Amino acid sequence: MTHPTENRLKDSASPYLRSAAHQPVDWREWGQEAFDRARAESKPILLDIGAVWCHWCHVIDRESYENPEIAAMINQFYIPVKVDRDERPDVDARYQSAISTISGQGGWPLTAFLTPDGKPFFGGTYFPPEDAMGRPGFKRILLGVAEAFKTKRSEVDSSARALEESVAKAEIFHGAHGTFDAGAVDSVVESALHLFDELHGGFGNAPKFPHSAAIDLLLERYQVTRDPKLLHVAERTLEAMALGGVYDQIGGGFHRYSVDERWCVPHFEKMTYDNSELLKNFLHGYQVMQKPLFRDTAEGIIFWVGEVLSDREHGGFYASQDADQTLDDDGDYFTWTLAEVRSVLSAEEARAIEIYYDVKSHGEMHHNPEKNVLWVTSNIEDLAKRLAVDEAGARLLLARAKGKLLAARRKRHPTPAIDETVYVGWNAMFATAYFDAARVLGRDDCRDFALKTLDRILSEAWDESKGFQHRAGGPRLEGTLDDQVFAIAALLDAYEVTLVRRYFDIAERAMRLTVERFGDPDGGGFFDRAKDAPPMGGLEVRRKPLQDSPTPGANSAAAIVLDRLYAFTGERAYHDWAEKTLEAFVGLIPQYGVFAATYGLATLLHARHPLQVAITGAAGDSKAAELERAANEVYRYGKSVLRVTPEQIASASLAPALREILTHLDGTIARALVCVETSCHPPVADPTQLRTLLAEIASEREASRQTAS
Repeated sequence: MTHPTENRLKDSASPYLRSAAHQPVDWREWGQEAFDRARAESKPILLDIGAVWCHWCHVIDRESYENPEIAAMINQFYIPVKVDRDERPDVDARYQSAISTISGQGGWPLTAFLTPDGKPFFGGTYFPPEDAMGRPGFKRILLGVAEAFKTKRSEVDSSARALEESVAKAEIFHGAHGTFDAGAVDSVVESALHLFDELHGGFGNAPKFPHSAAIDLLLERYQVTRDPKLLHVAERTLEAMALGGVYDQIGGGFHRYSVDERWCVPHFEKMTYDNSELLKNFLHGYQVMQKPLFRDTAEGIIFWVGEVLSDREHGGFYASQDADQTLDDDGDYFTWTLAEVRSVLSAEEARAIEIYYDVKSHGEMHHNPEKNVLWVTSNIEDLAKRLAVDEAGARLLLARAKGKLLAARRKRHPTPAIDETVYVGWNAMFATAYFDAARVLGRDDCRDFALKTLDRILSEAWDESKGFQHRAGGPRLEGTLDDQVFAIAALLDAYEVTLVRRYFDIAERAMRLTVERFGDPDGGGFFDRAKDAPPMGGLEVRRKPLQDSPTPGANSAAAIVLDRLYAFTGERAYHDWAEKTLEAFVGLIPQYGVFAATYGLATLLHARHPLQVAITGAAGDSKAAELERAANEVYRYGKSVLRVTPEQIASASLAPALREILTHLDGTIARALVCVETSCHPPVADPTQLRTLLAEIASEREASRQTAS
């Protein structure tokens, strides 16, 4: 059969789906129409789940879906459906679980074979067109599965039913429920320490992913216990990532993960959600350790976002930057041959880059051995010595060389594609990180852009009756639990920064909707899809997301925002829902270990309650400004710092519990009031005294926890 030059994906809202519009495969988007067609023609569904940033998705596109012979086989025997995992994380999560049960692995591209009603019975990830690399060829699989579906339909249906039952059972969490246990955090910390790679930093072996929540958890536990081992693990990991090839040494920002244990060779795509959480890590690491490397790395992420991953005019953080320039390369835009370096720089500058970043004639990339990933293998002292200059001169030379390399890289064409979709949950995560940057680095521009982004989300993706959609703009797309809880967190951050009551009121409204639409009043916790959401189709399995993979576990994040709302309002219902949520999973935490680090943070916050630091004093009061800086210098997870003027105390802008605390104070005097739950410490007026008080509160709470356990 013949095909038009563009298939039906050409008008999709998803850049990933539109990128397949030229393929000869007769693709459909996920939805009832595809299921109806499969039933009408009695054909299995071929499901491809991928993303615009995914390298191996590009490979299978080029090798198979753009191959007329393979496309003809697909069109003859299947109803082909393509899904963008960023656009439909609910679909992706369920089929990842199913295919992992079959093959023992997941990832993208996900290639699944479904019955006409969307039940999976076979699948895997990437398949080469012919048998290769120990993997069966796609052609052979397509013919074999089609034959099995035709001649062994009862066996196929039986396998699909069994697989659906297996996925459903995996989501029931047998043995998970228990009484709230503040000591559950210990198993998460022990898992992180056990998996720590002393030689290279990070957790586990290759491939290496950042475990951002684990780093924050270790830093928080160190602030309380002063255990040097905890600090060492966090410091070594942050250093290794900042100096490795997983960090873009020229343009800033982090690639998604490292294929080796040294953090040297990355998968080159850059994701919003990785960089938002890593930005927080380096800000928190800088608060605790005051290392310039951590501050510079945080600034590098912000620089890259400003250059590449944000809509400066309207607000909003874009979803991702692709790994590749074309379908035929692997990170060529980000890597350098020795000749390329020398063609751009003077001899002295090139020598500096070669020494500092280990650039040689033979690099690290397998597809092109001349290509080098830039990663730091020297230091400024050694570089200065080898170049026979002082350290200041070496730094200046290196900075000048990096500037020239970045300018030259910008001229490389085509540039890796940017997915400009503004996903609500990921934008909220980055807004939170930018509010952190404003506090820690004094970056008012970060605060302003975070507020602009939130205002855009409220304008384009907020619904008073249903909460947050999944993306800002475009066709309506039902919001997930992630979208709700991360947006609520960012709104509370915005309220703390501005004391604009609208942000707080919408956060409260969104939380009530989340409890109503996503909450499980019987078993505790929250489902990833709303109870009243339109049917998903296919695997209609109820899920309660717990694992940090790759974004923070949404149920843990829900418990955190519930406790923050309790601190602001004193409403016990928020506290009780947080506790019920944590109790729903407590029995599983030793099993999840480091992958439940956000649960560990939620547990700590629930046990000690959020710290609130209210700074009073007239607007422009220099002593109040010093107290505010002192409060922001101290890293404590979940700490709120609120700058409150006399006018705000007298207005209706304060949340209920905060108003009750501050009403009786003289707001004209520069003081810091530190409160935990319903009790407040006597006001302090000295910045050093404030830092000491925050440390002492940590020690007191830890001693109380240890006694209780």
